[in-house]
Amino acid sequence: MQPEKKIGITEVVLRDGIQSLLATRVPLRDLVSILPILDKVGYWSLETWGGATYDACIRYLNEDPWERLRTFNSLLKNTPQQMLIRGQNLVGYKHYSDQVVSKFLEQSADNGIEIFRTFDALNDFNNIEFTIKEIKRIGKHAQGTIAYTTSPVHNLDTWLELAKKIEDAGADSLAIKDMAGLLRPFDAYNLVKNLKETIEIPVHMQTHATTGMSAATNMKAIEAGIDNIDTSISSLSMTYGHSATETMLAIFEDQDREIILDLEALEEVSKFFRNIRKKYSEFEGGLKGVDSSMLVKQVPGGMLSNLESQLRANKQEDKIDLVKDEIPQVRKDFGYPPLVTPASQIVGAQALLNVMSATRYENLSNESINLITGKYGELPGKIASELLLKAKSLVVEESDTNAEELAVMAEELKNLCIDNNLPNLSENIEMLLTYILFPNIALSFFKELDF
Repeated sequence: MQPEKKIGITEVVLRDGIQSLLATRVPLRDLVSILPILDKVGYWSLETWGGATYDACIRYLNEDPWERLRTFNSLLKNTPQQMLIRGQNLVGYKHYSDQVVSKFLEQSADNGIEIFRTFDALNDFNNIEFTIKEIKRIGKHAQGTIAYTTSPVHNLDTWLELAKKIEDAGADSLAIKDMAGLLRPFDAYNLVKNLKETIEIPVHMQTHATTGMSAATNMKAIEAGIDNIDTSISSLSMTYGHSATETMLAIFEDQDREIILDLEALEEVSKFFRNIRKKYSEFEGGLKGVDSSMLVKQVPGGMLSNLESQLRANKQEDKIDLVKDEIPQVRKDFGYPPLVTPASQIVGAQALLNVMSATRYENLSNESINLITGKYGELPGKIASELLLKAKSLVVEESDTNAEELAVMAEELKNLCIDNNLPNLSENIEMLLTYILFPNIALSFFKELDF
């Protein structure tokens, strides 16, 4: 089948662009004015929500993430909104019950999300199958995702087998998520070519610029027949982020396959985000060009900028290179998980713990224990035997409330509200979901709300 002449563009500046370069610290009030212009550009979709957005809204911005989504929806009349979810982890950092997943997807769709890109940090298909089917049930676009990585236990067959399972589950499209910029141009050509021969649904791709290969990787993927690529407006692109939208537009101008967007609108968008980048420069990571060491360390851009920001806040920025060096060892010991949320945060946090401790794995985080012992799904490779034994010895058995998670958490939130003189927020599904997803920080957020 011949690919479509027009290449679709998913603009990520409102979500992954801000997350990767500015640690997701840009509030809604600074984005509202540019939304009507973004809506005129002609994108296939705008990624507006998901990833770390929900967390950052309530943790740092004192902002209701649902209100952010509704505001976007009210101002974007022509362009579908897209979000990123982590399969059964949704936008949190643990597995949630099917009941909670269903409610979250329904609420997101009701408030404006049309396209759901769903992935699993371990590429465990069991962790995304339910979300794909639920997204189809509520009548929205389900985009199943490959979290691309390289390791001794990953190869082309790995991706083709996963892609076929995603298609067979009823997904509308497939995404290649290259969160650390590891996908080399000629490998991208080979992967996309084989995917197009194996599955019939459209293929999309997101690749980061951290290693300097993103423009070439996008170009070779387009040559191989990919249907859609993610880009970010030029003024908030590159380094930890993505290839510039205008760059890819220029490369394919007047070619057999082309990108068709409104150049005047793009220029206005670029000018706007140039000022945003200056305003929030304190949150930008230290990378000024290309980090080729990521070809070994495999750390995604959003993880790096957030890690640098955290270290800087604790006056420990001198530890960043030691942590980067430790990450590949932890990843190997953990069975080669792809470094994408939440696995990337777990591996990164454990690497930091190792650097700060007298001996490696002297202290294991609860998240590391859960990852190693299979609570996040099946790890791709073999876990270091001594590490596995230690993790198993530290497992704390918890009562299984999964089947009635909504009811259990609603009662918990109701009592919390009584104890803190708050209205009964458990009766509001959005507030209940916020509490379920982020119970440790939700109360502080609720106390700041204007009732």
